[in-house]
Amino acid sequence: MSNFFNMDNSLWRFLGRLADVMILNIVFLITCLPVVTIGAAWTSLSYVTLKMSRDEESYIVKSYFKAFRQNFRQATAIWGISLAAMFIFYMDFHIVKNMNQSMAQMMFILLSAIALLFALTLLYVFPVLAKFDNTVANTIKNAFLMAIGNLPRTMLMLVILVGSVILTFLTPQTIAIGLLVWIMIGFALIAFLNAHIMVKVFDRYIPDEEDTGKDSSIDTSVFQNLHPVDSTKEDDASL
Repeated sequence: MSNFFNMDNSLWRFLGRLADVMILNIVFLITCLPVVTIGAAWTSLSYVTLKMSRDEESYIVKSYFKAFRQNFRQATAIWGISLAAMFIFYMDFHIVKNMNQSMAQMMFILLSAIALLFALTLLYVFPVLAKFDNTVANTIKNAFLMAIGNLPRTMLMLVILVGSVILTFLTPQTIAIGLLVWIMIGFALIAFLNAHIMVKVFDRYIPDEEDTGKDSSIDTSVFQNLHPVDSTKEDDASL
């Protein structure tokens, strides 16, 4: 019985983590409300969940807003580019609908393939921004290369996200329950699950100081300036 009241047991750790994810989800939703800030909010969510996946987080809310401030300009620029790309895709698909059948089918397949590559890159771009100091252009390029170079893990993350959305809209009942879940915990929970996959990807591109003499199976020469965020800056959030 005494173990039940031990705050270090698995049950209390799980409940504590669940509470952290719920708090993170609420903060994320609030900072998304202006819409233009979604990129910065997504980056901050990625920053905190990546640290949570390694049990490195300190103060959830303080770390979130620190990342929000530091990445706001670049994240907003990338979000603006993403919105413009989404609008172009929407217009292109609308145009394809009015083409003759044979041409439309070919163009639809081509556009769908490009849209899928865009979606896979979007899965990575804000976590990459959260993890690495870089320019906007190099962040987007590296996100694309990581998404393609780690395709099995990328597709798993996509399945987690898309599967959750599909489950939400199966029936009117699942919509009602699903919307409640998304508001309470959904966005942060998806980010937290994907962060456990993402850290394994990032570890492949961060050289281990103790293993610098070993051969690497990853050719990082094609990546542009992969510099992890300075750990001393990250630790400031816990002060």
